[in-house]
Amino acid sequence: MNYQRYIDWADDRIVDDSRKVVLAFLVVTLAFSAGLGNISTNAGTQQFTTGLPAEEAFEQVNTEFSPAFSADTGSTQLIQDGTNVLSKPAMLRMLRAQEKLEEHGELRVTSTSSAAAIVARELNPSATTTEAQIRTLERSTDSEVDAAVRRAADNPQFTGLLSNDFNRESASASATIGVVTHELPAGLSSGSGQGGTSPLTDIQRQAEFTVDATGAGSITVFGSGILAEEFSNVVFDSLILTVPAALVFILLFLSIAYRDLADMALGLAALFMAIVWTFGFMGLAGIPFSQMLIAVPPLLLAVGIDFGIHAVNRYREEREEGRDIGRSMRITTDQLLVAFGIVTGTTVIGFLANVSSDLPPIQDFGYVASVGIVFTFLIFGVFLPAAKVELDRLRDRYPIPTFSQRPLGSEGSKLSGVLRGGVVIAERAPVVFLLVVLVATAGAGMYATGISTSFSQDDFLPPEDNPDWIESLPEPFAPSEYTVTETTNFLDERFTSSQGGQVTIYVEGPMRQDDALEQIYRAGDDPPETFVREDGRADSTSIVTVITNRAERDPEFRALVARNDQNDNGVPDSNLEEIYDYLLSSSSRAQALDYITEDYRSARVTYQVEGDASDDAAAADAREVADRFRFEATATGSLVVFQAVSDVIFESAITSLAIALTGTAVFLLFIYWVIEGRPSLGLANVVPVVITVALLAGTMRYLGIPLNAITGTMLALTIGLGVDYSVHVVHRFADESHEAALVPALDRTVRGTGGALLGSMLTTVFGIGVLALAVFPAIGQFGILTALSIVYAFLTSLLVLPSVLVVWYRATNVWSGIGGLRDLGRRQTVAPGDDD
Repeated sequence: MNYQRYIDWADDRIVDDSRKVVLAFLVVTLAFSAGLGNISTNAGTQQFTTGLPAEEAFEQVNTEFSPAFSADTGSTQLIQDGTNVLSKPAMLRMLRAQEKLEEHGELRVTSTSSAAAIVARELNPSATTTEAQIRTLERSTDSEVDAAVRRAADNPQFTGLLSNDFNRESASASATIGVVTHELPAGLSSGSGQGGTSPLTDIQRQAEFTVDATGAGSITVFGSGILAEEFSNVVFDSLILTVPAALVFILLFLSIAYRDLADMALGLAALFMAIVWTFGFMGLAGIPFSQMLIAVPPLLLAVGIDFGIHAVNRYREEREEGRDIGRSMRITTDQLLVAFGIVTGTTVIGFLANVSSDLPPIQDFGYVASVGIVFTFLIFGVFLPAAKVELDRLRDRYPIPTFSQRPLGSEGSKLSGVLRGGVVIAERAPVVFLLVVLVATAGAGMYATGISTSFSQDDFLPPEDNPDWIESLPEPFAPSEYTVTETTNFLDERFTSSQGGQVTIYVEGPMRQDDALEQIYRAGDDPPETFVREDGRADSTSIVTVITNRAERDPEFRALVARNDQNDNGVPDSNLEEIYDYLLSSSSRAQALDYITEDYRSARVTYQVEGDASDDAAAADAREVADRFRFEATATGSLVVFQAVSDVIFESAITSLAIALTGTAVFLLFIYWVIEGRPSLGLANVVPVVITVALLAGTMRYLGIPLNAITGTMLALTIGLGVDYSVHVVHRFADESHEAALVPALDRTVRGTGGALLGSMLTTVFGIGVLALAVFPAIGQFGILTALSIVYAFLTSLLVLPSVLVVWYRATNVWSGIGGLRDLGRRQTVAPGDDD
């Protein structure tokens, strides 16, 4: 394949039409900038769960059994804590807070409920309004209130609103939750909306102010609106903290790498253009900005900085040889367009591998990052060289300040002696060294098999307590005041049902069928290990529980149940529709509708899970119990949904890694066959990348960093980023070996390319490493891992790759005869004008 003519055409445009090229790229930048204003945001965990069977079942449960989550409604939680939230004064505070919220017209309150309201109705069944419930409690004695609490303890709805330490005998609990239901504007839901906020955000912030105004200081307002707001704030605050720090480090190391103000300005302008093109494309394509996409700018900076330093450094090498501007740039682009093309191809493969994920945000990430890398290739492969030609021609005509133009790692410099350490090893004992590396890589890979996976809201929220130095930052760097993590931790600690203390089985089938209730009852026999046991059965709540509780209090209903209970186990076996109709026409209607739909076509069963049970074990046991039903039954609940996402993340990480590694290897074999006639060079190119992936995966386990929604992309990304470094070394070596023997070719490679790689590595490691400062935990982990992957890629490319190339060179020459394979399809690099 005669690809050289295309490279020569690009060389001509860059050198001969440099001004037109620069103007064309500026026009395209203006066009893409129009899309920046169209970018919306999408934050939170909901974006990751869409489409999963467990999540779809969870949505059905929320829609059918929880009016607070039905269409066009939303709910707010009133979380109360204290010495005893079931004392008369504490319950009055809760009811007065409910009353104030009901009176606030803008809050669109349709109903409120709480443990205090249930106790008031125990005292006076006719107290159906909050005002009447307050009067009832005010007129009752403490002993009457305590007795009402003990009677209410038989009601699962009541106990479900109380903390784990509820004591029936002492009528006490340290925390409780009240629920306020709001009507939302038609067509809206309580989910996240544009900008990462929710229609409930303003409502819940107003509710917070109203509750505070009542003096109920022990009541915290919480809900999806506040959660969505903090999801959005954490993204913004992370960017505010990390972008300025990244700019400082990038400017510092670019000034060292370029050592010339005008050249550095060109590099920064190119980086800016890459970001504008990528995010402008997102706006024009309608792709929302999510937490995942925070990682895209650092990745573009990583590749762009590398390309920029290589282009300028390679050009300076030719200028130092005495060649003029045009000839130097032709030689530079003639070589680097191929190298950049290889890097772009392999990086795109690594990033696009994430499109294989079943999670839409990870798919968007792979897609946007791949498009961004292609843009980066065009800008740094075409625009930057053309702009550099224009700049140096202007320097010849005008007194533009010029500082050092000496290339990094030039011969005789101290840096070159350090860089050639890998060449020294390759000269003396390459085989022994590679065997040691092989053993270490295998060990790291085996160790990495124990890496964990996770998916939770904590991955997307700041820690409960930020470091003091973050809290003391001045505006505009000071982060928002975060409360959600503290609240969710409190719920996790005090309430069994929050944050994964229970699982739900969603049952679909004709619930009028005689054996319907027996199926629910028998599913609790011989419960799995992770389920809480009560009298040898699973601790569960269902329509069977509602029937049992009603039968204990209602003699007429008890007789009805007994007449239809053929095996005398307290569970009706016939005339179930009559049983349901009785419940729905009684005061137990609300409780019944929490567990069975009005059309008697579906039901839900909740099972309590042991506190020390792992999420994966509990989810697996929930699926096992669901399989016990003859009706269609699906295990769901937040614990099961999040575990399902965690499983998909792990599968995506392995699948994308396999696709990226295989795709990269095939691409490199093909491309080196095309450009060098030596496809086996592609295998040599892959070796340091495999080592880097193994080292990074082992490091993740050692540091306790799990595969989550963000870090789950790292293994495939490491291939995309790591191959960047090894491609530059291998391609430069291939070119140098045309004119020099093995060791001199390696020596010139590591001195020239190694210097540029070092500058690129330092700049990107510190520029991306600042993501560790983010208040968004998963992005902080991503920054640490990305920086480590670049360090590993740099070290393996300069320390391990020379030995790989020596062994490759010897093996191919032994196999094909001395010099035989080297001459196959060899491409001579000749600069125009040098052939005479």
